[in-house]
Amino acid sequence: MKNASGWSAFALLASGILSPQLDARSAAIQLEPCRLENSSRVNSIAARCGYLEVPENPGAPNGAKIRLRVALIAALRSQSAAEPLFIVSGGPGSAAGQFYAMVAGAFERIRRDRDLVVVDQRGTGESGALDCDFPEDFDVDQLPMDRLRELITDCRDKLKGRQLEYYTTSVAVRDLDLVRAALGYQRIALYGVSYGTRVVEHYARRFPEHTRAVILDGVIVPELPVGPAIAIDAQSTLNRILAACDRDAECQQKFPNLAPRLAILLDSVTRRPRALDLPDPVTGRSEHIEVTRDYIVAAVRLLSYNSQTIAVLPLLLDEAARNNLGPLVAQAVMTTRALTDQLSIGMHNSVVCAEDVPFYESGNIDRAVLARTYIGTNQVDGLLEICKIWPRGVVDADFHAPLHSSVPALLLSGELDPVTPPANGAATAKEFLDSLHIIAAGQGHGQLGTGCMPRLMAQFIDAGSARNLDASCTRAIAGLPFFLSFSGPAP
Repeated sequence: MKNASGWSAFALLASGILSPQLDARSAAIQLEPCRLENSSRVNSIAARCGYLEVPENPGAPNGAKIRLRVALIAALRSQSAAEPLFIVSGGPGSAAGQFYAMVAGAFERIRRDRDLVVVDQRGTGESGALDCDFPEDFDVDQLPMDRLRELITDCRDKLKGRQLEYYTTSVAVRDLDLVRAALGYQRIALYGVSYGTRVVEHYARRFPEHTRAVILDGVIVPELPVGPAIAIDAQSTLNRILAACDRDAECQQKFPNLAPRLAILLDSVTRRPRALDLPDPVTGRSEHIEVTRDYIVAAVRLLSYNSQTIAVLPLLLDEAARNNLGPLVAQAVMTTRALTDQLSIGMHNSVVCAEDVPFYESGNIDRAVLARTYIGTNQVDGLLEICKIWPRGVVDADFHAPLHSSVPALLLSGELDPVTPPANGAATAKEFLDSLHIIAAGQGHGQLGTGCMPRLMAQFIDAGSARNLDASCTRAIAGLPFFLSFSGPAP
């Protein structure tokens, strides 16, 4: 598909011509018993599921269609509140049904009184997933550019016939509102995590009259494209993790000088990659791996995402610096594999190549600063390369404008979040007239199940305002103690 057609569609959507043509009130969703499962099929949650057929191109209602998979988890009370909670997953590219199956317990307080609605966003899960065959350890940061180009080109060509430019947030929020209307709800509350906060923010922008309240967990700032700051934010989080170890007498004594030793390790494997025979974490079969700098970078970045893995990071870095690379690399393999299983890479590309990369400016990317981080320029360079190949999708004209919203908002940040740091939440909170921003001490990315957060979320939605919400219970939240050995932290 040529860029010219993508730009033409962008202009139409921005002017409102591509607003949904489907009469959602007449498009009833037939719900039947089903089960929601996570990607590993370990968790299984009872629900009622159905499909809503929508145009792939909202401006061509008689053209190609896709089916949105909708799941409803009914309130526990027979007389549920009129306004449900819609749950929006992250990624971009994660299926909301799989996400809910992993975290369902965190929503049980809300479910006492309210229906929960889970919609696989177009291009994910069972809503026409834009899936391709990628290596199970696929990571943009770890691939040579020629191999990345090959994989992305093959993915695009495999999806020939799909209108890839219509798998963006600007179209997805209209899908959500069609589902809302088809289910007969006048207003809804929404929870979004990570990329899902962008979806929720834009829904509140487009449909404020249908939005009761929003919960933004791991906040993306509406005005800012994602990418140029990722390496810088990740380095800042790593610095704080290592500084916390230095302040802890036992951690500092057990794992001294971690920052310079990590720098030496990265320099060493950059000059001379290490051969490693590693038992597969799932099958147990031995695999030969050439450990490059990118393996170490991926491990550090992914392990800094949550408090459980943050607690073990100094131990793993110390072992790697002592030339025992196995534990750190095994973590990278398992985490990257899990992410690859969960994400629809095609949908991810459609989002970032429409909403982020086109808004990069040379002044926003300080390559000298990026080069001084442990991630370096690889991630930004990889995204730029992907979007030379992937079609550019449709984006509303006001997509990156400030919100200026009267919708009540609860914003959640982790003190040590390496990708959506607390500064994001602080900046975005100012765009809501009625908001509360909570920073969870010692936590990483996503606060859904942390401490008293499930109770606070339920109270916030019930009140329909953040103004009088008592969040003092969050003061008890703290990070986990550092592991001093593979047996765990000190008693």
